Amino acid sequence: MLGFLLFIIFVIFGYICGSFCSAIIVSRLFSLPDPRLEGSLNPGATNVLRLAGKKYAALVLVGDMLKGFIPVILARSLGLGPIITSFTCLAAVVGHMYPVFFKFQGGKGVATALGGLLGLSFVTGIATIVIWLIVANFTGYASLASIIALIFAPLYSILGFGSVDVFIPLFFMTFLIIYKHRNNINRLIDRDEPKLSFSKHRFSDVTEDIVVDEQVNQAFEEEEKTADIIIEDESANKPTEEPIYATADQQEDSASEPPSAAEQPIFTDPATPETVRTPKKKKKKSDNEPS
Repeated sequence: MLGFLLFIIFVIFGYICGSFCSAIIVSRLFSLPDPRLEGSLNPGATNVLRLAGKKYAALVLVGDMLKGFIPVILARSLGLGPIITSFTCLAAVVGHMYPVFFKFQGGKGVATALGGLLGLSFVTGIATIVIWLIVANFTGYASLASIIALIFAPLYSILGFGSVDVFIPLFFMTFLIIYKHRNNINRLIDRDEPKLSFSKHRFSDVTEDIVVDEQVNQAFEEEEKTADIIIEDESANKPTEEPIYATADQQEDSASEPPSAAEQPIFTDPATPETVRTPKKKKKKSDNEPS
């Protein structure tokens, strides 16, 4: 009964530790872009590396590894067996993937799994990290390195513990990590997966772009204001046109002028709907005109 109670306690403790998302915490502390909204949309060390650079990514990496290492090493220090410690590692990874404190929107669990493996067996953790570094160095793909390194982790743990009790929880841990990398696998197949980049000034570049955009917007607004002021001044200084009135002689001349052909009255024959115009008078031929 006590063993089962300790099992429940450490599984919950591991999940709570994993729910502290280091990427989100570091991003909020240092006013970095939210990794859930920028880059690959994954709150992990790799995405923070792309968004902000190595310094902040290192903080996230250490924090994520400690989330898996602390509960597992604590369980081992209390003399708990491999079943409880391995399930504690699994719970920490699940907490990182689905954190209760951040609306269950977490990362992919690679760094937390590496920390948990170091707590389970130092040799297993080091072997997994070495494989990750080798694959990442030769391919440049962090996702591919994570998948390959963690596929062998359950086997390493069996060799390290000398027991198959750790295989089932670590197998599920590896399965969940591969499942979280399903989009990366599709991009690897399509050759669209971005490679690792260790540029130093990613976040400064982003902030500089934001500052430049704000300056451009301010200049554009000032130009619009000056243009509006100029238009108002021109409309205010524009002379008003005085109305022109016709004289009495001009009014009499316009009244005495005969209407043009287009202005002559039109009469309608009641028998037919067609319009009949007034006939024009023909001129009489003079005697001198030739016939």
